[in-house]
Amino acid sequence: MTTTHHFDLLIIGSGTAGLTLALKMADQARVAVLSKSQLEEGASLYAQGGISVVLDKADSLQSHIDDTLRAGGGLCDEAVVRFTVEHARESIEWLIEQGVSFTRDDMTTESYHLTQEGGHSHRRVIHSADATGRAVETTLLDKAKAHPNISLFPYHIGIDLITTRKHLAAEDNTCLGCYVLDIKADQPKTFLAPVTVLATGGAGKVYLYTSNPDVSTGDGIAMGWRAGCRIANMEFIQFHPTCLYHPKAKSFLISEALRGEGATLKLADGTRFMPAFHPQAELAPRDIVARVIDHEMKRLGQDCVYLDISHQPKEFITSHFPTIYKRCLQFGVDMAKEPIPVVPAAHYTCGGVMTDMHGRTDIDGLYAVGETAHTGLHGANRMASNSLLECLVFADAAAKDIANRPKKQLPENIPHWDDSRVHPAKEAVAISHNWDELRRFMWDYVGIVRSTQRLNRARQRLFLLQQEINEFYSQHHISNDLLELRNLADVAELIIESALQRKESRGLHYTLDYPEMSDGNASNSIIAGKTPT
Repeated sequence: MTTTHHFDLLIIGSGTAGLTLALKMADQARVAVLSKSQLEEGASLYAQGGISVVLDKADSLQSHIDDTLRAGGGLCDEAVVRFTVEHARESIEWLIEQGVSFTRDDMTTESYHLTQEGGHSHRRVIHSADATGRAVETTLLDKAKAHPNISLFPYHIGIDLITTRKHLAAEDNTCLGCYVLDIKADQPKTFLAPVTVLATGGAGKVYLYTSNPDVSTGDGIAMGWRAGCRIANMEFIQFHPTCLYHPKAKSFLISEALRGEGATLKLADGTRFMPAFHPQAELAPRDIVARVIDHEMKRLGQDCVYLDISHQPKEFITSHFPTIYKRCLQFGVDMAKEPIPVVPAAHYTCGGVMTDMHGRTDIDGLYAVGETAHTGLHGANRMASNSLLECLVFADAAAKDIANRPKKQLPENIPHWDDSRVHPAKEAVAISHNWDELRRFMWDYVGIVRSTQRLNRARQRLFLLQQEINEFYSQHHISNDLLELRNLADVAELIIESALQRKESRGLHYTLDYPEMSDGNASNSIIAGKTPT
């Protein structure tokens, strides 16, 4: 018999968005938080730059709004942008109340040090040295561990959402919880709750090169789509311009804050190249910087470019960027003396499960927050350091909405997970092979620069791959690797189909066949949710 857990609120994902929501609900609800790895593991932990917030008197809310709209390439929802910016300061104050320690200007002042990043017209990024995500994530996790109403479940991955339409053959579509795999015990479980929240982060691992940790496999987006949620703007994948280029440096990001403090991008011969492409040079929006780097690498046949901040004093570098400095030293690069070799890598998923301003999805009882969600904040391109801000603001908005929901009793006839007709897999080579092939053709055909021919090639390869994956899934016991592969394949389909829909280049989507932006295409790419079978 499958183990069944009952909670008032089920949160799938233990990053900044999930933990913020858990803490804001815990005084009035029994909350379960699931993480498919260690509780702290996720993209939030590795966020370096900081959180956008207007604190400088020379800055203004309207300036932050205008910068976000400009970076978003005409697709941001202005009401959502305004809502987010206007609630930024209270979100930062809440983090400070929880115990997050942000970097101050110096030891004698009460004002916080602010950095400037790409797309921002002012210094408005509050940070904790160069490890803001770690400071936020560990602080919130410690709070969650100490709260008696929060139950934490590490090494638990969602299999599929439980809905009335699919599992009870009802006309309406209400979420009742989730089937979950306990990875350590290798045992499916049933988690039931009147409210379920998808907070699983993004999908960077669908690409061969990414700044994301291994857990970023688009689980929440894929589960939401399979359950019937609309998905928006998946063609807009942000490639961070600067990840450390070294064969052993897996997924290590070189923060945009370096460029905010004067770091310049150079070719192997020391030539600086960004001023020739954009008036903001190194502080141009990320999509432009990444595309220029990609162009220069391909033009010259070089494996990387170089980011140089060695003109700054060593004390400045080690105090502002201690994590990056130490990490680079481990790979033989002294950034105080020499430039850092860098390449672009998949970094952030701007699209996702469509939500309203309360985090509600198309399915009653199902919410989505953080990188999993498409709120309308980012449009065609996310401005630097608006991501953690979105997690905080919309987790708070969702918590307030959930708290005001009428209490509902769950049906009693919810079926358990049925694996009676499958058998153990004799080997896992098919999973690992398909995983590698998927990520490679996504990088080659659906990367920074696209074309209709490349996208159609990817679509053809994916169709064959999905047949193999679905056949394997229907015949064998589930595993973490199989679930992640299935989710990545679904996310790949969403990215490819969204990219084929857009007959223009806009923001993070650049295609050789339609190199110009078209005013007639200033709308979101929306893919209907799957019909549950």
